[in-house]
Amino acid sequence: MSAHPRYSLNQATVKYASLAEAIEATKSAGIQSIGVWREPVADIGLDAATRLIADSGLRVSSLCRAGFFTTPDGPDRVAALDDNRRAIEETAALASAGAEGSAAVLVLVAGGLPTGSRDLVGARERVRDALGSLEPFAASAGVTLAVEALHPMFAADRAVVSTLGQAIDLAVEAGPSVGVVVDTYHLWWDPDVLPQIARAGQLGRIASYQVCDWLTPLPADVLLGRGVPGDGHIDFTSLTSAVAETGYDGDIECEIFNADVWARPYDDVAAETSDAFTRVVAPYL
Repeated sequence: MSAHPRYSLNQATVKYASLAEAIEATKSAGIQSIGVWREPVADIGLDAATRLIADSGLRVSSLCRAGFFTTPDGPDRVAALDDNRRAIEETAALASAGAEGSAAVLVLVAGGLPTGSRDLVGARERVRDALGSLEPFAASAGVTLAVEALHPMFAADRAVVSTLGQAIDLAVEAGPSVGVVVDTYHLWWDPDVLPQIARAGQLGRIASYQVCDWLTPLPADVLLGRGVPGDGHIDFTSLTSAVAETGYDGDIECEIFNADVWARPYDDVAAETSDAFTRVVAPYL
């Protein structure tokens, strides 16, 4: 079995798999690249994780995730920034262990409003300040920080950055080692998304392209409303064509949060998402 050469299985799609199990499922489907999550790496330690990646022969497309730096000044904010620096070091180590073509990309989720706060403007300013303080450290490690805008329904609890335009503005202000994630699930609704993808490409800021579909009706936990590409409402033709036209040539991850998908055998999920990518996304690259 073989997969499209640019397809990458993001580990969130097989959420309950250990890193070793996720690697095995990726390879079983003929997929050449994997997007790694920090929690499974922490479960076995960074040294063991880098050995697994090195032995796998797979590329690493990204490490998910860090960020969550909307907290006001104080011990919690210091701890959050320290954790982001550790994540940068983890990203560099895992990318170095991966096969040729691995990307030292750390996906960042901004964080929501601090408990009891309604100051959205202030929260976004703290995201800007955090990126500015982390950019030199990332640059010295050879890591790109990839700001991911999340759908506005997550602005209160997960990410005060809601549009690709906002993410690009933050990246440009922070410095050359900060880019953006183009995630179909979070951005498909935005009437300005296609010109913003073009803008991100012109600025050389697209660090990752992630694909999954938008399903309705939304589940009770809206976080889990993602589907296999082609099963929902998203127009992958226009979005993928827009990304391709920028010249982005990196790996493309499928990242699905869905309880039914998570309950299925990992090998089956890897094979199904790979097939969907080949049918629904790859023709427009």
